[in-house]
Amino acid sequence: MSPISVRHRGERRALPPDSCVRYVLTARYPLHLSGSMLSTAVASFALAPMRAPAPQMSAIQVGDVGTTRPLGVWDPLGLMTKMPEKYRRFQEMEIKHGRIAMLAVFHVLWTGSGHKWDGYCSYLSFPPLKFEDIPAGTWGSWAALPQAGWAQIVAVVAILDNSLFAQDPNREPGDVVGDRIPWVRYEDPEVKFFKLNAERNNGRAAMMGIIGMMTHESLTGNPIYPLPYEA
Repeated sequence: MSPISVRHRGERRALPPDSCVRYVLTARYPLHLSGSMLSTAVASFALAPMRAPAPQMSAIQVGDVGTTRPLGVWDPLGLMTKMPEKYRRFQEMEIKHGRIAMLAVFHVLWTGSGHKWDGYCSYLSFPPLKFEDIPAGTWGSWAALPQAGWAQIVAVVAILDNSLFAQDPNREPGDVVGDRIPWVRYEDPEVKFFKLNAERNNGRAAMMGIIGMMTHESLTGNPIYPLPYEA
C-alpha cells in the first residue's frame, strides 16, 4: 500500500500502513469507531487475499473448427457461456444452413448465366411449366414455382434429412453420410482441419451472400446488382 500523507499544523506527514487504513475508514465513514473495531477492520483489510474474477467457461475453445482468424472465438452474446450444452446443436445447424446457402448462391449464379434444365418442371399447372420458363434469381424462381412443387421439395428434403443424411451423434458435426456413401476422407489431420474450416467459412459467407442477393433482388430486381444479370 502506498503511504498516505496528511497535513498536520501546516506540515505534511506520512502515515504508517495501519494508520492509513484507519485514516481512510474514519475519513470515508465519519463514525465513532472503537479501537477494537478499527483493529478488526485493519486486520481484515491487510489479510484479505486479492482474488481474481472467476473465469467464465465457454464451450468454444481456441483451435476448434470454425475459430479462425481474425475473429477466433467470437461469441459477443455469450451464448456458449450461458448454454454450453447447445454448442453441438448449434454446430450442426450452422453447417447445415451453410451448405444450403452455398447451393442457393450456386443456383443464382448458374441459372443467371443461362444454364437451365430441359423439359417440364410441372405438368399439373396450366399451361405446363417448363424449367426454362422459371426465372433465375431468388424471389423470381420462388414465385414462379407452383405450390405443389415447393411441397414436394420440402417433403423430399425433410425425408433425406431424417433418414439418409441424419446426423449420427457419435460422429463429428456435419458428418452425415458415415460409411453409407463413398465420401472424400482426409487422413492428414492438418488437411482435414483446413478443409473443415474452409467449409465452415464458405458456408458463413454464403449465408450472408444469399441474404444480400435476396435484398438486392427485392430492391432492384437484380440479385447481383450492380453486375448485369439475365433472368
